[in-house]
Amino acid sequence: MNLFASPNTLATNPTLAVLGFKRQLVYHLHIWAFIAVAPLVMVQWKHGNVLLAALLTLFCANAALVIGFLRYRRTYFLKGRLFPILAVVCAAYSTTLNGHAGLYWAYPAAIALFFLLRLREAIFCNIVFVSVMAVVSFIKFPEADFWRITFSLGLSCLFAMIFAWLVRRLQTELTRLATTDPLTGCLNRSQLADILNSQIQMRERYERVSSLVLIDLDYFKTINDRWGHLAGDKVLREMALRLRKRLRESDQLFRIGGEEFMVVLPETRQKDADTLAHQLLTSISARPFLDEIHLTASASVTEVSQGETWSVWLNRADQSLYEAKSRGRNQVVNAPRLTGKPEPGTPQPLTDRPTDDTTPA
Repeated sequence: MNLFASPNTLATNPTLAVLGFKRQLVYHLHIWAFIAVAPLVMVQWKHGNVLLAALLTLFCANAALVIGFLRYRRTYFLKGRLFPILAVVCAAYSTTLNGHAGLYWAYPAAIALFFLLRLREAIFCNIVFVSVMAVVSFIKFPEADFWRITFSLGLSCLFAMIFAWLVRRLQTELTRLATTDPLTGCLNRSQLADILNSQIQMRERYERVSSLVLIDLDYFKTINDRWGHLAGDKVLREMALRLRKRLRESDQLFRIGGEEFMVVLPETRQKDADTLAHQLLTSISARPFLDEIHLTASASVTEVSQGETWSVWLNRADQSLYEAKSRGRNQVVNAPRLTGKPEPGTPQPLTDRPTDDTTPA
């Protein structure tokens, strides 16, 4: 994952966009932490607090490593777990030496944990953080100050935790909305290239073949014309449910067009995918939709070939689906396998195939 991905990449892959924004947040928080703490190293050194100066140096070194790893290696150094350890130790020791002047740094450090760590890790670290600061405050300050410090720091952590939890929920929901079809709950085209590329990589690296199945309902427009669009939507939802019942947990179901679905089958040979495709078509035609709507579907099956791109793989499936439609529909056509490595070039557009806008003869 490129920390500084292009806007086009972020726009086409919402999952990567969220991950990219999280990493940028971590990146900039460590930059500002480094800028804020680095001058304090010299201040504490001049005051003779050699140990505290050394701890702050470690804190700055960790921030620099996180920045460097994110910038040049695209990884989160030790997943940020040094930050809470150094923050607790530095804040507690600084408060012991400098009183309120050291205590003030505990608040931003505690809040930052909710944006640098996973929520459960941040909650655990802040419980430890508040407990340590409570002990230091009880020893260092009058009882009245001890209670003020403990409750104010605890409430600051609580509010930050609620805010971080809401942000994470919002990110999860926005990602779900951006990557799934709202009508059927299937994956949408935003995830298509990444998932197909991941299967191609498994083929190239480990010789693990994958297949995909394209399924298109026959004469779907007649449903909208005769029973209305609401009935058509109900048919599509029922269609997705029937397909899911026949799939494994590792299989992935897409809705890539109005009445067109695609199933990605990891580690599946074309022969096995063909068997599944026939079963899926049978499940569609075996019983009516909405008690009175009888439907059939056409399908194509394609196994990924050595060296081909995702667009070529998908285009071969689309060509075979075109053939299934041309042969009279309600059947499965297997795509011929590639015999040589395709020439590099721009992705091929999907071939236009006969639409189901016409009623059956």
